[in-house]
Amino acid sequence: MRKTLAVLFCILFVHPLFAAEGFSSLEEQMTGKEFMAAGLTKLSPEELDALNAWIRNRSLATLDKPGPGTSVAAASSVAETGDRRGLPSDEARDDSPIRSAIIGEFDGWDGQTVFRLENGMIWVQDDRDKFYARDVENAIAVIEPGMFNSWHLHIEGYKAECKVRRIQ
Repeated sequence: MRKTLAVLFCILFVHPLFAAEGFSSLEEQMTGKEFMAAGLTKLSPEELDALNAWIRNRSLATLDKPGPGTSVAAASSVAETGDRRGLPSDEARDDSPIRSAIIGEFDGWDGQTVFRLENGMIWVQDDRDKFYARDVENAIAVIEPGMFNSWHLHIEGYKAECKVRRIQ
């Protein structure tokens, strides 16, 4: 009964706080089966809140900084050149495709994938499509403009594509 009340409390009161910040908690992102398989049902509500807070803080912090392996030159080149393609503030829309390597290992997308490119850009998947591929190191991504200010990403050598939006 206590667990039910605690979960209900989290859903009613804590959930709106996270939703206002654009954060989806583990409970929202995982299926019940995944939640149980990960052993998260063993956590107290306070421990689960602390874990969600840690994930939220870490996720927001990593989106503001270049990812691990991003060269300082690549990150600063975007600042110097002022490449605004894909950003909401891109008033003089440049429709030329973007071609850059994804930093690190690529194995597909799952509906909420963040793509960190060598050119310093960071794009996030903007649809719920899923695509799985064999692991590729520094896969080449091609991002092309679509209709209604949308952008689509595909990986060279694969036909699948997903809708993306630029966050940095």
